Amino acid sequence: MPEADFVIVGSGSAGSAMAYRLSEDGKHSVIVIEFGGTDIGPLIQMPSALSFPMNMSLYDWGFASEPEPHLGGRVLATPRGKVLGGSSSINGMVYVRGHAGDFDHWAETGATGWGYADVLPYFKRMENVRGGEDGWRGTDGPLHVQRGARKNPLYAAFVEAGAQAGFELTDDYNGSKQEGFGAMEQTIHRGRRWSAANAYLRPALKRQNVSLVKGFARKIVIENHRAVGVEIETGKRILTIRARREVIVAASSINSPKLLMLSGIGPAAQLRANGIEVVADRPGVGANLQDHLELYIQQEATQPVTLYSVLNPFSKAMIGAEWLFFKTGLGATNHFEAAAFVRSRAGVDYPDIQFHFLPAAIRYDGKSAAKSHGFQAHVGPMRSKSRGTVSLRSPDPRAKPVIRFNYMSHAEDWADFRHCIRLTREIFGQPAFQAYRGAELSPGSHVQSDDELDAFIREHAESAYHPCGTCRMGRADDLTSVVDPECRVIGVDGLRVADSSIFPRVTNGNLNAPSIMTGEKAADHILGRGPLPPSNQQPWYNPRWRESDR
Repeated sequence: MPEADFVIVGSGSAGSAMAYRLSEDGKHSVIVIEFGGTDIGPLIQMPSALSFPMNMSLYDWGFASEPEPHLGGRVLATPRGKVLGGSSSINGMVYVRGHAGDFDHWAETGATGWGYADVLPYFKRMENVRGGEDGWRGTDGPLHVQRGARKNPLYAAFVEAGAQAGFELTDDYNGSKQEGFGAMEQTIHRGRRWSAANAYLRPALKRQNVSLVKGFARKIVIENHRAVGVEIETGKRILTIRARREVIVAASSINSPKLLMLSGIGPAAQLRANGIEVVADRPGVGANLQDHLELYIQQEATQPVTLYSVLNPFSKAMIGAEWLFFKTGLGATNHFEAAAFVRSRAGVDYPDIQFHFLPAAIRYDGKSAAKSHGFQAHVGPMRSKSRGTVSLRSPDPRAKPVIRFNYMSHAEDWADFRHCIRLTREIFGQPAFQAYRGAELSPGSHVQSDDELDAFIREHAESAYHPCGTCRMGRADDLTSVVDPECRVIGVDGLRVADSSIFPRVTNGNLNAPSIMTGEKAADHILGRGPLPPSNQQPWYNPRWRESDR
């Protein structure tokens, strides 16, 4: 049977980073278990094709929420990558570290050693950034990060409109100052998606001490309260991949808690109801599920400067050909090239609203493009108080878990979203958009009252695909914690979880960057190394945060 010092379940953002770091000095062998197939091919590697892989069963696990009671019973898609690179191979390639306050909150709530000063050195270690803020960014790590060319005039109009509305500008939201309007960063390198597979896994697999096993993880094998391997299904066979030192679960915020529960780690009553022997009663497994919701606020454009002019088959073919031969042109960007992080009101000390700006009126999944030139902002609150759960549907490892986000279950969510809509209208109403602004396409200018806005939110709020929190990291004596601050599963030896499931609270923005950082930092804990020395750099907080939202 194959065995290694470390067995990692999942080749996604955190798993790939750990495979790279755990094998770096050549002293330890690593096996990565991945159920999905190859990420080679234009639909994944071509940045502008991003709407395809997340809608393909070949690359996506195909999860969906239960009917959401506060969203009119809608079932929302929950894409997770089932492919080399995991969700970093099907995501929107937006790079956001998160705000310093996010990580300080983690530390304050029990994730000791994960404050901003502690994680900043790991962000720097992983990055290879051009054009970032001096001293705040990494320049020689495996993960290439770039800014888009911003040739479309609407990107500049969006940033200028933010300034005209009285908001801050930022030269680098991943540097000292997140708050403000500015250029958006992308995990794209030389015209290709720069996933965790490209940045970390491929270089690691060139080493003699790293191997990839294709298989479906059924459960963690635990003997005398110690994880000793992973039972997988591969082809028609069931076999155990043995771990001489540790098993590390990095299977996503949906699959990681599912795998723990199938292995007897989780809420005892739920495990017993499924006929699973309880190894460790951890009520936090599958709890604390969080996500970001967003709305598309769409405006008609009066000038033909948007992407609408290239949505015809001929133009798409020309864009695809240029990308295939040269890795340049409109195929080489995700089109998210301008962004903003702002605060919703006075008294909020750091941003709690994110904007992605797009010079087209089109859904994230590529469906239902507006029948005219248009532009849009994806906008949503960052720190909802709503919490959901992931639970077992049955003891069958192949059964999809029960996912209940419980979106919009907190009264503040509704007030926050109404504010997001009205704020976006204020920004689109600034003089910078005067030359381009037509009628409001969505929600439409007739939607004004709180009740009308709430109806629009209920019908149209979409997941930003940032699920996390289901194996919460915290103090070992906290019953709701699943892992301690070294990512060790509480109550079982030789087992860790390191991916977005351990986030105590969702971070500001997209989750790929903090997920990779989690893998980077966890690798040092696994190897028993002292963490990188904490940073003494002071992030920027708006001096007017008590008095104003801008």
